[in-house]
Amino acid sequence: MVAEPATRPIPAPTLLAELPTPLRVLTFLYSFAPGGVERVAARLHRAWRAGGIDARLVMADARIAPPFALDAVAQVAPTPRSSTLARLIALVRGLPAIITGGGVDLLFCAGNTYTAPAVLLRLAMGRACPPILAKISNDLVRPDMPWLVRFFYRRWLRLQGRYIDHFVGMAPATRGEIATLVGVPDDRISVIEDPALSDADLARLARVRDTARREHTGRHFLAIGRLAPQKNFPLLLDAFARIAQPDDCLRILGEGPERAGLEAQAARLGIADRVSLPGHTDPLDIWLGQADAFVLSSDFEGVPAVVIEALAAGLPIVATDCCVSMADLLGHGTLGSLVPVGDAAALGAAMNAVASQEPAEIVAARRAAATRFTIEHASGRYIALMQNLVAQRYGASV
Repeated sequence: MVAEPATRPIPAPTLLAELPTPLRVLTFLYSFAPGGVERVAARLHRAWRAGGIDARLVMADARIAPPFALDAVAQVAPTPRSSTLARLIALVRGLPAIITGGGVDLLFCAGNTYTAPAVLLRLAMGRACPPILAKISNDLVRPDMPWLVRFFYRRWLRLQGRYIDHFVGMAPATRGEIATLVGVPDDRISVIEDPALSDADLARLARVRDTARREHTGRHFLAIGRLAPQKNFPLLLDAFARIAQPDDCLRILGEGPERAGLEAQAARLGIADRVSLPGHTDPLDIWLGQADAFVLSSDFEGVPAVVIEALAAGLPIVATDCCVSMADLLGHGTLGSLVPVGDAAALGAAMNAVASQEPAEIVAARRAAATRFTIEHASGRYIALMQNLVAQRYGASV
């Protein structure tokens, strides 16, 4: 088997005098609804401005406050209805005037869900559209889709390859998946680890974990994510019911349409008194500090930020093999347990095998693995890549 290549360095360009200074970058989002893609986009936007980039962020719906204070954030038009379609239409209608009126050198597409407005903008604006850089934030294989839907989805990915200039994968293992499914050559793909955390976050999560007093009886399992089919929390409830002792506890942090079904399932399984659904919670520090293990039961993911946070805390991890990057994230079994997708028996067995005490070297190794996924590591690499893409548009030598 050929080893996965390491992340390739992004060279800093030699810019010609006619290139814009500072570089003008526009990120577009539907809203700041709780989500990892939007949080990372906000973190990048802030870091780019601190790095001298004229970064602007345009929202379809700005009623939800950003996760932290941000400059240069605007709403594209009067607030649309809350549906994703209405927000998509608002972006596609409003962004061309902003791009041509204010001067934009590059558009940043923050995740898979934003490729639709990116492609529509390119079709509407033609050569007047700036280069588009798209981050692949979720699994491209999408095993959850019926075969006919997946058939058309694969063709939609190829369409993205025609109209989006460059793609960023969030871990080395995603490079081949992007090349194969989007159908773009290697020189249109870069790998920049997802900046899920900052250096300060790494230190804080380690400190919270090390100082927490876990004096509870039983084992406390923690899961985090939107209560939606992708996360497959019914599988987690099934797995927990198989191994739960009277004093064990499962907490699932998040909100979403499956809450009522999960509560009903817990009651049917006789574990309602040991399952807690506190809703969307931020920050996660106290929960990561108190848990005995973190569990991910998803059917598919991109590079899940919650796993990176669990690594940074040094928490034992049990996860389904739900994305091409998961094995690498968990050190191919040295940093956590990996089980097949959809296998409740295997998930329960791995949860049951979590040790109450682990060697300090394993905890340190998890935290070291998380250091790749910081904004300090990623922001400069993004800036260099964006400068290269704009330099190519202006015909500069790089």
